[in-house]
Amino acid sequence: QVQLVESGGGSVEAGGSLRLSCAASGYTYSTRCMGWFRQAPGLEREGVAIIYGGGDSTYYDDSVKGRFTMTRDNAKNTLYLQMNSLKPEDTAMYYCATRAVVWCPLSSQRNDYKYWGQGTQVTVSS
Repeated sequence: QVQLVESGGGSVEAGGSLRLSCAASGYTYSTRCMGWFRQAPGLEREGVAIIYGGGDSTYYDDSVKGRFTMTRDNAKNTLYLQMNSLKPEDTAMYYCATRAVVWCPLSSQRNDYKYWGQGTQVTVSS
């Protein structure tokens, strides 16, 4: 049973930082082909940080580039998202997801991801 559990969300003021964690279990693909997505009320779910290829390539959406950094601990099967210089427009529910494969092309399309966590809320006030 594949399970992804996010944590680390919360409420911060603009300019603040948060670190999200996503603990994965139930499969052996390590943290390859995983990503962080977010969804604000009334908007589509969007990919903000993606690991692709064999796990050695990363993609960041332009809206977070230079502010968000994705890292991973393969020994713990955990993916992290360090979010700095947060803005009110970063407010959303944040999800991690995995394609559960050992290699993948870049994709930020939610339909390409097989398993999802329950999400963690990030709220940034101005």
